[in-house]
Amino acid sequence: MKKGSILLALLMSCVLVLGACSIGSKEESTEGKTYKVGIDVTYPPFEYKDGDTYKGIDIDLMKAIAKDQDFKIQFEAMDFSGIIPALQANQLDVAIAGMSITPERKKVVTFSDPYFKAGLILVVKEDENGIKSVDDLKGKKVAVKKGTTGAKYATDNADKLGFTVTQFNDSPAMFQEVKNGNAAALIEDYPVISYANKQQNLGLKLVGDRLNGDNYGIAVLKGENEELMKKINKGLANLKENGEYDKIVDTYLK
Repeated sequence: MKKGSILLALLMSCVLVLGACSIGSKEESTEGKTYKVGIDVTYPPFEYKDGDTYKGIDIDLMKAIAKDQDFKIQFEAMDFSGIIPALQANQLDVAIAGMSITPERKKVVTFSDPYFKAGLILVVKEDENGIKSVDDLKGKKVAVKKGTTGAKYATDNADKLGFTVTQFNDSPAMFQEVKNGNAAALIEDYPVISYANKQQNLGLKLVGDRLNGDNYGIAVLKGENEELMKKINKGLANLKENGEYDKIVDTYLK
C-alpha cells in the first residue's frame, strides 16, 4: 500500500509538472505573435506601394511601434471601406489606414491615442475660380472616397448645401473625376491631397478652410486585443518622446 501511495504521488507530481510546463509553453507561444494589420495603399503619404514595398507614415510608424514593443506584424492591403468589416470578421487584428477617430467608428472599434491631426479640405480643378467654399457647391457634383470621413461629411451635408455625391473606391479615381470635369469638387483629408498634388502634379488646388479637425488613430475591434492596444499606445508614446515619431512624419511631409 505504501509503495502504491508513493507511486500515485509520483504520478500526480508528474501530471502537475507537465501541466505547469504546458502552461509555460502556452505563455511562450504568445510572445512574438504576428498580428495582421489592415492598410489602404492608395493613401499617400500615409500608405502607398513603391514596387513591391509598402511605404508611408502609417507603415513606418506601425513598424516602429512593433519593434519598440517586441511584436511582429504582417500588412494586409485592401480597400479602405473593407477594413472595419475585416476587423469584425476577425480577418485583421489591427488597422492603421489614416482612419479618423469618430463617434460612429468608436461604437465598433477601440482607437489608440491620436497619432496625427488631419482635417478635411475642399479640392477643385486648378483653373476653377468659381468655387471658394462648400457654399458654392449648389447644383454641382462632389466626388468622395467610400467609407471615409469625407464621404460622411458630403452625404450629411448634400441636401443642406444642394449638391450630389459620387463615391469611388480609391483616391486616384476620385482625383481623375474632378480633373476631367465630371465632378466640380472633391473632399479629402488635407495632408493626403496636399502631398499627392505636390508629388503628382494632379492639376488640382485646395480651397477654403479645413472643414473639420479630425485626428487619426490606430484601431482594433472593440473588446478584442486590449493588451495589444496597450502596447500600441505605449510604443506610440515612446516614439514621440524619443523623437522617432517626428523623424517618420518629416520624411514624408517636409
